[in-house]
Amino acid sequence: MTSIVEYMTSQHRFCDNSFAAAEIAVSEKNWSEAEKQWGVFRRDLEIHLINEEETLFPAFEQISGNAAGPPAVMRMEHLQMRGMVESMTEALQAKAADGYLNLSETLMILMQQHNMKEEQMLYPMTQQMLPDTAAVISSMNDL
Repeated sequence: MTSIVEYMTSQHRFCDNSFAAAEIAVSEKNWSEAEKQWGVFRRDLEIHLINEEETLFPAFEQISGNAAGPPAVMRMEHLQMRGMVESMTEALQAKAADGYLNLSETLMILMQQHNMKEEQMLYPMTQQMLPDTAAVISSMNDL
């Protein structure tokens, strides 16, 4: 059986891979490949964020009884990431490689720090606290 840590970390890696592929394509000014990979990244990221915001975080908050804990911080960071993704989408549409790559560096750092907090703290805590992690993972698969 897959754990929450494994399941959610694998989603991070899918996002990381398409993010890196889009960055390479932009640096090479291969705009069609950049748009393709960026579309994959945006879709995978949004699915991941929705999985967390609509399933994982509420389950954590219900069990912990704390709505102002780690998930609240993660939600704020999700808002920051979504804003940066929109700015990067605009840069990509304008074929502004320098603007895109500058934003890309910032978003990569934000995502790395965010993912580390989730993978090392939030996911393991959630795994330990939830009585039925298989049901939680199954409901995320339905998205």
